[in-house]
Amino acid sequence: METTDAFASLRCMACDGQFDAENAGRCPDCSGPLAPRYDDLASAHGMVFDGATAGSDLGRFAPVLPFSRESLVTAGEASTPLVDAPSLADDLGVGEVLLKDEGCNGTGGIADREMAVAVTAAREHGADAVALPTTGSGGQAAAAYASRAGLESHSFVPSRTTFANKAMINVHGGDMNVVGGRYPDARGAFEDAVAGESWHSLAPFAEPYRHEGSKTIAYELVEALDAAPDAVVVPTGQGISLVGIDRGFRELRATGWIDDRPRLYAAQAAGCDPVAAAWQAGADAVDPVERPDAICGPLEIPDPAGGAAVLDAITATDGGAVATPDEEILEGAVTLAGAGIPVSGTGGAAVSGARALADEGAFAGGETVVLLDPATANREADILRSHLMKQGI
Repeated sequence: METTDAFASLRCMACDGQFDAENAGRCPDCSGPLAPRYDDLASAHGMVFDGATAGSDLGRFAPVLPFSRESLVTAGEASTPLVDAPSLADDLGVGEVLLKDEGCNGTGGIADREMAVAVTAAREHGADAVALPTTGSGGQAAAAYASRAGLESHSFVPSRTTFANKAMINVHGGDMNVVGGRYPDARGAFEDAVAGESWHSLAPFAEPYRHEGSKTIAYELVEALDAAPDAVVVPTGQGISLVGIDRGFRELRATGWIDDRPRLYAAQAAGCDPVAAAWQAGADAVDPVERPDAICGPLEIPDPAGGAAVLDAITATDGGAVATPDEEILEGAVTLAGAGIPVSGTGGAAVSGARALADEGAFAGGETVVLLDPATANREADILRSHLMKQGI
């Protein structure tokens, strides 16, 4: 594989075992999730922040990623806007609220960052095809990046996924299997199918690299603010985004580029809140939600693959987890959109979650709070429009 100088090995996030980069899946010892380990990140950070790597796509972060810029499968992702939301800052009683708009990535979501790295890894491991269960966004990005890399892609999607997500998987050249029911049904169909194929799995935390793409958000925030924000609120389903962002801030703190890591908060839907429930109970692992019910598919993950890692991250940063009802999530999205800042339905969880956290006294006056919007508002436009129609609008 064509790797970067800093990439040293893979480390298990559960048992701390270390393995060489040829391992493409989970930990051989305990089946825990793997993540890249690096040497001499201080020099790599210097290359990123001192402008030695030009461009605006994920390739400019190659020194702190496993794969070289030349080998990375990129498509103009990353360098997304950080949008000021002054009215929301006033409501929350903080100095500044900034929305990190991941909807500006090519396929319309944060999954582009994930797939830029994960599909590269699949190709470097000699795969001919990739496959995953998905609520939609990951499948769309996987189809696009696999096509760019010359690979086949196979997505297993629950039938309740929005039409736009399902359509674009096919438009990007991907094979789509629509499975009746919810995400666990799609995951079951994927597991049955992949057992008889040589497909490279891109299922959440089944390989070491999707969360590595997400960590670049931490680098962009520090670059834009010249420091870490005080808090980051992340809509959380599987936990890939939050775990990745935490990895980025950990690395930056370890090399002294930031003084402190920000508090990380997982924002979930009240109808499917395994992380928030575990947090409130003081548990170190999540229990699956028996009857998940969330209107935004990416939030309806009853048994998140990254649940334990999310709990580790929010605990280590003195953050937390919060769950709000669907109505508040959608209202958060349309309220901000009405102020000229488009927000996806899923991103509305960050807005409503931040409001709930502010009511609990989680933020101090003068703090900078970042809300992550993981997808374009257009992806869930029907859900937002239905919410308004219920209000007679």
